[in-house]
Amino acid sequence: MIAKLTGILDSSGDGSAVIDVSGVGYLIFASSRTLSALGGPGSSVSVQVETHVREDHIHLYGFADRAEKACFQLLQTVQGVGAKAALSILSALSAGEVYQAIAAQDRAMLTRADGVGPKLATRVVNELKDKAISLSLEGAPAAVTETARGNGSNSGAGAGGSVQDAVSALVNLGYGRAEAFGAVTDAAKLLGEVASVEQLITAGLKELSA
Repeated sequence: MIAKLTGILDSSGDGSAVIDVSGVGYLIFASSRTLSALGGPGSSVSVQVETHVREDHIHLYGFADRAEKACFQLLQTVQGVGAKAALSILSALSAGEVYQAIAAQDRAMLTRADGVGPKLATRVVNELKDKAISLSLEGAPAAVTETARGNGSNSGAGAGGSVQDAVSALVNLGYGRAEAFGAVTDAAKLLGEVASVEQLITAGLKELSA
C-alpha cells in the first residue's frame, strides 16, 4: 500500500500528474489545488497518497497535505460520492471550506464543484453535518459547539445563541452563510463564552475583511 510519494514532478495535466521516484513514474489523480501546489516539471514534490485497488485497476490519489486527504476520505463516506466527485469538491474548496460549508448547511457553496448538484450537496450536508461541525468548531467554547449541533437548551441564550444571531446578522449583510459561520466561530474561540452578539459581529467583520 502506497501512502506517500516523494520525487520529481515529471508532468501534470488535467486532474493528474506523474511523479518520478528513483526512475519509476507514478501516475496520481489529484485536485486542481494540489496540482497547482506541485509547481512545474522538474520540481521536487512530496504528496500524501491514498491507494484504491479494484478488480480492473489500481489508482493513486495524491494530496498536498493530510487535511485534504482526510477530507477526501470523509466525503466518500456519503452515498453517491466517489473519488471523482470528492476531488471535484476539493478542487473548488479547501478542506476547511468544505467543513464550514457543511457545518453551516451552505449547499450552494458545495455546488460550486463540477458535477455536484443540489441533490448531492444536500446529501453531503445531511450525512456529514455532525462530523463537520466537530472539525470546524475544534477549540471553540463548549456552549458554542453544543448549540451549533442543535443540543443547546435555548437557541437564543448563551454563547451558542449569540453565535447563531451573529451569523444571521452577517448573512443579512450579504456574506455567505459558510464564510459568516467560519468568521464568527473563529471569533468565538478567541472571545470565549461571555462574548455578546455585538462583539461577535464586530470580530467576525474583522475576520472577513482581513
